[in-house]
Amino acid sequence: MQQYLPKLEHSWFELHQHYHFSEPQKIFNKLIAAYNEKQRAYHTLQHLYECLVLFESIRADLNDAYAVALALWFHDVVYDPQAKDNELKSAELFDQYVAHDLSADDVQKIKRWIIATQKHEATNELDLQFLLDIDLAILAASPERFEEYEQQIQQEYAWVDPEIYSIKRKEVLAYFYQAEPLYQTEYFQKYFEQSAKNNLKSAINA
Repeated sequence: MQQYLPKLEHSWFELHQHYHFSEPQKIFNKLIAAYNEKQRAYHTLQHLYECLVLFESIRADLNDAYAVALALWFHDVVYDPQAKDNELKSAELFDQYVAHDLSADDVQKIKRWIIATQKHEATNELDLQFLLDIDLAILAASPERFEEYEQQIQQEYAWVDPEIYSIKRKEVLAYFYQAEPLYQTEYFQKYFEQSAKNNLKSAINA
């Protein structure tokens, strides 16, 4: 995970230059520690890093790029594979860590976006569309990375009976495969949709 730190540090302190966090280093350290927790296999610094790299490629298309980046930083900061309120708790932790450094409007918007990463429902809000598409971009990764992702998710759910896991996982993959379109932005539909559908089809058939 060490290889991701330079990029993450650069991203975080760029946000600090914009928002002027009162305790940037302390919060950064807490975030890195959270994404390093032992119950994680996919929802790690690797996932955060991949999201932020992708964010850089589309940031010019965003209305409020800083808010999207900050939402990405916090969207999985709380992750317990056995819990159903990770996104809500992540939003609460965001509130606790940086709310006093942001405008009330920004706080409410980013908390809403973090919570939206739970259900990935369709929205007309462009920045949120991009945020949700970035979070699901892993589905369009190279076949090798997608296979690694599948293994990582399985690891996080090692506490579930393997047969039940297999059935439930197939249901999730089928849900994404049947989504028309899977991605909400034109950019992701153009460059990611087909790769994601190919990966999902292979995984379902396997």
